[in-house]
Amino acid sequence: MSQLSAWDHPEPLALDTAPLPEYGTGSLADLLPTLAAGLGVPGMTATIGELTPADRVCVFLVDGLGWEQILAHPDEAPFLTSLLGSSRGGTGRPLTAGYPATTATSLASVGTGLPPGAHGLPGYTARNPETGELMNQLRWQPWTSPRLWQPYPTVFQLAHEAGVHAAQVSSPAFENTPLTKVALSGGRFVGRLSGEDRMDLAAEHLAAGDRSLVYTYYAELDGAGHRYGVASDTWRGQLMYVDRLVQRLAEQLPPRSALYVTADHGMVDVPFGDEHRIDFDTDWELRAGVALLGGEGRARHVYAVPGAANDVLTVWREVLGEQFWVASRDEAIAAGWFGPHVDERVYPRLGDVVAAAHDDVLIIASEREPKESALVGNHGSMTPAEQLVPLLEVRT
Repeated sequence: MSQLSAWDHPEPLALDTAPLPEYGTGSLADLLPTLAAGLGVPGMTATIGELTPADRVCVFLVDGLGWEQILAHPDEAPFLTSLLGSSRGGTGRPLTAGYPATTATSLASVGTGLPPGAHGLPGYTARNPETGELMNQLRWQPWTSPRLWQPYPTVFQLAHEAGVHAAQVSSPAFENTPLTKVALSGGRFVGRLSGEDRMDLAAEHLAAGDRSLVYTYYAELDGAGHRYGVASDTWRGQLMYVDRLVQRLAEQLPPRSALYVTADHGMVDVPFGDEHRIDFDTDWELRAGVALLGGEGRARHVYAVPGAANDVLTVWREVLGEQFWVASRDEAIAAGWFGPHVDERVYPRLGDVVAAAHDDVLIIASEREPKESALVGNHGSMTPAEQLVPLLEVRT
């Protein structure tokens, strides 16, 4: 896929102009299998061909640290900026997150090494076919069995079974969450509150094995972006802190190590007002024939009442077609939005209609999603600001 040519705004938004994630060669789902293959883990394949194996590998995932956001803030992130040329094995190119570009989906892609159509976490919220209810896949509400929802082993589990020292260093709050269990479990979990402690412990665990696979995570940049926007002083302050954390970890790497700094998605600030925030809860045309509204503002799953799917698709295309790529479930699958294959158990979790934003616009739901509808920074779709993520590298 050409990195930039497909991002041009066509009129109208034909589905074949949506810029697909680079599943199989350069997406988040390809990262850990490539690194684990270099560590000799059976069954893993190195699909990101630009990466060179290392005996000790650390992935530092910064929630919300998009490629374009680094490019736009060299003063706040001098160390990250100095590493831009190292991205993706020295090519200076980003990875793609996968669709939708949202935390639950991306973390599952990272940890399982599978695209969304296989691991089955296809958005912020998605319909549970067993109950007919919307399930929040970040908060895991309402409860459902994690192993039934996502049955595949994680790369960390496979690495641990192969004798690799596998460790996750993150907030203690994440140790026993269902999302951690289905996406990131395997090996040892070490919980620490401060970012500095996480960096120090990540370096220690890298050195603890002749072959090591360590994952660490920082969430607060994303929180600042959602609440205040990526143009805010608060967000820029968080970026400065992230820059110091990355440098702190890089300076402690043991011999034969590779550090990879990546993210689950980028972010865009969406202005307030009716022109940019289309309210599903007050728009009778968009509500007609819709049983459930899933996903999030820039990446919607729309579940129709029985028999109404075609009518809903027609209306959503007519109303939103110049601002969103609007596809039927089967069209989105055929186009490869969720990966090269969608498992049978995942198919009914996808919307009858899937809408991905192109412009700086949201489909909010002011009554049923009041908190989400008030966010300044948003993500989920396939625009470069949301979809492109770094893979910055430091080696010893």
